[in-house]
Amino acid sequence: QVQLVESGGGLVQPGGSLRLSCAASGIAFSIYTMGWFRQAPGKQRELVATFTSGGGTTYANSVKGRFTISRDNAKNTVYLQMNSLKPEDTAVYYCNAKGPIIAYWGQGTQVTVSS
Repeated sequence: QVQLVESGGGLVQPGGSLRLSCAASGIAFSIYTMGWFRQAPGKQRELVATFTSGGGTTYANSVKGRFTISRDNAKNTVYLQMNSLKPEDTAVYYCNAKGPIIAYWGQGTQVTVSS
């Protein structure tokens, strides 16, 4: 049974930081491209960042320079360090594992940036 369990969301003031974690089980983690997506109310889900099995990373323009994705294959975990958070970063953040044939999603974790 595949599980992606996100944690680390919460309420933070503008300019603050959060670190999201996604622990995966039931997949050959090291061969998967791991990613973070987010969905704000009334908007479509959008890509935030990805980290391929080969070590390549991509970021949405809106988060470049502020967010950093990383992964620990020994712990089957992917992280998203979010700095200089803005109110427009408020969304439910989802972990994604994309393999050769199928992709999996976590249940999401809420991030709210507000004073």
